[in-house]
Amino acid sequence: MVMYDYKEGKRRILEILNNKLTVNEQNSIPQETQFTFDNAYYGWVTAIFVDIRNSTKLFSEGDKEKVSKIIRSFTSEIIEILRKDENLREIGIRGDCVYAIYTTPFQLNIYSCYQKTFTINTYLYMLNALLATKNYPQIKVGIGMASDQELVVKAGRKTTAINNLVWIGKAVTKAAKLSSIANKEILEPICYSDLSYNNIIEILAKRLPDENVRSWFNKHSSLHLETYYSTRVIHPEFYEWITNGMKD
Repeated sequence: MVMYDYKEGKRRILEILNNKLTVNEQNSIPQETQFTFDNAYYGWVTAIFVDIRNSTKLFSEGDKEKVSKIIRSFTSEIIEILRKDENLREIGIRGDCVYAIYTTPFQLNIYSCYQKTFTINTYLYMLNALLATKNYPQIKVGIGMASDQELVVKAGRKTTAINNLVWIGKAVTKAAKLSSIANKEILEPICYSDLSYNNIIEILAKRLPDENVRSWFNKHSSLHLETYYSTRVIHPEFYEWITNGMKD
């Protein structure tokens, strides 16, 4: 048995607790390379989570090759949609969920994240149409997006490569929760936190003054999620291309 050196453990903990740590409060979160074990950042963040519905049933499908192709198709293009952004700070896969976290110091940054959510929603129409040609099962997802100020800390073991950024605040946790109820407890596939919605709607109202843009969203409220909004918004040109047969 490999023994844990608890005396050395005590020394390391005291070193962390006694060390001077600088928390930089600013609107944006820098690249991961700017983080050390002696600093932390507090700034505006937006997170997007895309969660597969009924994944247990899908994963229990007997044909393992088929399941592998479906999951790879799902993750590949969603990552492609999410990754193209200079404000991206983290992207990954947690089980049956793809997620991305962005620094969003300006309203337009939050709006850019909104565009990603409805592009993903439209992509699912394309994916399911292509899956249907192979007689593969269809996929449903819940998409959650939330914005807030978060404390971001590099955590792990200082002398090892085992470390990562930890996001402490409402944006990441709320986006994950919203993705878990969209297209499930809520009929619509996309859910936004109140703060995300308020920033989105301001820009939509300016860009489309003749449209009743607020009618695109349904307002909800719950004890653990507070106020949030759901929608079925799609990318119109992308969707039209799909419905017209996806011709090259």
